This record gives sequence, C-alpha cells and structure tokens, in this order.
Amino acid sequence: MVRTGRFLVAGEAEAFALVLAEPLSFWGGVAVESGAIIDQSHPDRGKNVAGRILVMPGGRGSSSAASVLAEAIRLAVAPAAIVLARPDPILTVGALVARSLYGRVCPIAVCAIEGIATGDRVRIAAASAEVAELHIWR
Repeated sequence: MVRTGRFLVAGEAEAFALVLAEPLSFWGGVAVESGAIIDQSHPDRGKNVAGRILVMPGGRGSSSAASVLAEAIRLAVAPAAIVLARPDPILTVGALVARSLYGRVCPIAVCAIEGIATGDRVRIAAASAEVAELHIWR
C-alpha cells in the first residue's frame, strides 16, 4: 500500500508501526528516559514508542510536549517518525527543535491513517520537498 501526505518535518525513516486509536501527549504521557507510554488513562499505556513509526489521530495536550519530544529524540528513545491524521504544531516544534539543536531527525507526516495497523512495516520518504510518500506492507 502506498499513501501520500505532506511533511510537517521532512525526513526519511523505516520501522514497524505503533498505531494508537487516541491522541497522546508526550508531556506526562511518555517516559522521556525510555519511550514508554505512561499516561494512566491512555488505552495503550505500557507500549513503547521508541524506534517505531508512531501513527495516531493527532497530538494532545500541553505545549510542554514539544520539549519532551525533543529530549526523547536527543536520548534516542523517540519514535523513528510520526504519522498523524491531522497536523499538530506542538509535536512539529519538538521535532524541529531536536533537528536544530541535536542534528537528529524525527520526520512528521500528515495523511490518512485508516488501514495502517500496529506491526505493519512503514517507510516514509520524500516524494518532493513537501510531499511525504508512505510505503506500508504487512
């Protein structure tokens, strides 16, 4: 399956998908030391975002989530990339700050997420400067 979308933060990544049915806030929702989802009310509590293509409807919560995502990227426990159904400026800022300060890239793309399942292999590549191309296979 191939999808196109748009980059909020350009880059390339390939990893297994972790699909969340609900938005997640990195502030108080993700352990910055490990990438584990720690939000007590999130249905995916206990799963780990580190090294995965994180797929979710959108981000949730505090502007402080940007700093938590940037720190997780610095510590190499962040998602390999993030795919959202709707844009999230807070996550975008976190990824852009990490790119600027640490030279580490966590691509963020926006596209339809229906049909992507946890465990699918996902590759995000640039079809152009702004167009993200997602290759998804089981």
